[in-house]
Amino acid sequence: MSHAVLNARCLCGAVEFTAVPENDEAGVCHCSMCQRWSGGIWFARRCGELTMVKGDALGIYDSSEWGERGFCRECGSSLFWRQKDGAHNAVAVAAFGEHDGVRLTSEIFYDVKPDYYALANETEKMTEAETIAFFTGGQDGNHG
Repeated sequence: MSHAVLNARCLCGAVEFTAVPENDEAGVCHCSMCQRWSGGIWFARRCGELTMVKGDALGIYDSSEWGERGFCRECGSSLFWRQKDGAHNAVAVAAFGEHDGVRLTSEIFYDVKPDYYALANETEKMTEAETIAFFTGGQDGNHG
């Protein structure tokens, strides 16, 4: 099933981009970096290439040897995480204006999730080691 190009933006509108979600699924990341970056759980959709429409305020944080995070330098919105080699783009679910039909299906870094919350959805869960191996092809390194 082909998915439509969706518009995404930060809170203030200084950063706007388009992306095509790969499917109707969303996942969450429980890693300590995402907790600090987003103020809690980070919900994202896996997407193809991101196309900037308005990006002068786009900031990129080099968060690890293999990942970087996009955010708005004006309002601070957490917008996307992407693998530096281009193999994976994860866009914040909240950056998209529409959420109809999106299903929560996965959780990564599940073994480092804080004890003070639990999600009710049945999801596929990956530990920190499994997640890092998935994104790095088994190489050691910082997550994120």
